[in-house]
Amino acid sequence: MEIKVLHQIMDWNEDVSEEVKAGLASHDICMINVMGSPGAGKTSLITSLIGALKDRFRIGVIEGDIAGQVDAERIAGLGIPTVQLNTDGACHIEAMSIQHILPSLPLDDLDLIFVENIGNLVCPAEFRIGESLRITLLSIPEGDDKVEKYPLMFTDTDCLVLNKYDMLPYFDFDEQRVCSNYGTVNPDAPLFRVSSRSGDGIRDLADFITEKAGNSRS
Repeated sequence: MEIKVLHQIMDWNEDVSEEVKAGLASHDICMINVMGSPGAGKTSLITSLIGALKDRFRIGVIEGDIAGQVDAERIAGLGIPTVQLNTDGACHIEAMSIQHILPSLPLDDLDLIFVENIGNLVCPAEFRIGESLRITLLSIPEGDDKVEKYPLMFTDTDCLVLNKYDMLPYFDFDEQRVCSNYGTVNPDAPLFRVSSRSGDGIRDLADFITEKAGNSRS
């Protein structure tokens, strides 16, 4: 019975996700789901990408958190339309929440929406939210075993960002282990080495997003 209920929930979320995606397509908007652990650097990466992409796209942000609005205030301070989505304890964002919150953004004036999902390497991977592109972050301080421990997160993504790459010399992090494991579970998706602090790798990731966003909006 429990398995049956889980499947019903997942099927329902998929239906709503498709509705959200179709609605965004009608506005010619590409939505990007940014996923990763707490502290992986999701907000900093989005901030850096806004700087790299703001001359190419009109950008909005949905900031997902269990509680609070610290990250939303940081993004809004850049002059970017931003909405805070608090899940009040839930470990992921669902498509219905996105559907409800999208009208709070000026959709007719946007080309690109970043969604910062809840910090978690498990639940967000299981729930589509109407996105056209998924980005998964793995920061160097987290360790090199995460692809093996949480394979779905790294299998069902359009790219992997090794974030805080400037910290590699200071941690016992086996980069080859990550590359090998990621290449096994997701051989066709690229890997980017990025430092939001220094800006290294941001341009390559921004170019990738530009190409994918153009394809999803055509």
